[in-house]
Amino acid sequence: MGMEDHKLKVFCTVAETKSFSKTSEIIHLTQPAVSLQIQALEEIHETKLFDRSSSFINLTPAGEILYKYAKDILALYAEVEKEIGKITGLIKGSITIGASTTIGNYMLPTVIVDFKKTHPKIRINVFVCNTKRIVDLLNSGNIDLGLVEGEIAKHKMKMEPIIIDELAFIIPPYHPWAKKKVVSILEITKEPFIQREEGSGTRQMMEKYLLSHGITINDMRIALVLGSTESIKEAVERGIGISIVSKWAARKELKYGSLKLITPKEEKIFRDFSLIMPKSAVLSHAVDEFLSYLKSYPYDNLLSEGKS
Repeated sequence: MGMEDHKLKVFCTVAETKSFSKTSEIIHLTQPAVSLQIQALEEIHETKLFDRSSSFINLTPAGEILYKYAKDILALYAEVEKEIGKITGLIKGSITIGASTTIGNYMLPTVIVDFKKTHPKIRINVFVCNTKRIVDLLNSGNIDLGLVEGEIAKHKMKMEPIIIDELAFIIPPYHPWAKKKVVSILEITKEPFIQREEGSGTRQMMEKYLLSHGITINDMRIALVLGSTESIKEAVERGIGISIVSKWAARKELKYGSLKLITPKEEKIFRDFSLIMPKSAVLSHAVDEFLSYLKSYPYDNLLSEGKS
């Protein structure tokens, strides 16, 4: 497994696309790397597999034979993995996820820890970065799936909402608002406000919401602009101002009572946490397992833990 089936995958892709450049795009290898894989196979079989004499790349008779079996061999490799997995009860492999900040820092860790309890052999890597970077990483095949908050331009991506996120005011527990359940969004202009940096998904969402209620940034008393939710929570705890964050981001503080959450009375601020993947993604067994786990996870229980 591993090296051998990788060479065969490259070979089959060249045979199907009849192009080294297309193959390098699909498999995310450089063209020289694609050529090297093919050369290695040609050395193993001591014969040419492709006829490169015309403008098209065609299979040689030997190539035809290899192609005929390569598909079956790859399918068998996959079967072997699944069958052995059934006996050992283990699904192995690794999953690489790109997650935007709120999801990557506040939601995903708990979900992954729970997933690992039942799938100890699956390795999970998470990149926390902005949505644009996640789309780039997906396109280049460096991650298996992306989890993003808010909108994305529908590129060649499948997008599927996983849960609804709610944003709300955070205030220190001794703030005059703390006795209220709801506060009018218009009250926000009277309070010193702590803002996220330009380009943050949470900030875009918040500005859009405020605008729909006729409030622009110029109407606000911006006390500070900070580059992370952690530093914003710290500043609010210290009484420098109020802010708006995802309920996920304030879970711990709500639980321990160092912050309070207040909902705007006009309407709640919702956005989707969504799963994005390339439309043509072929999923490994490990990714499959994780996706069904992600979709059926009891997220509400996690958020309600914070309430006394």
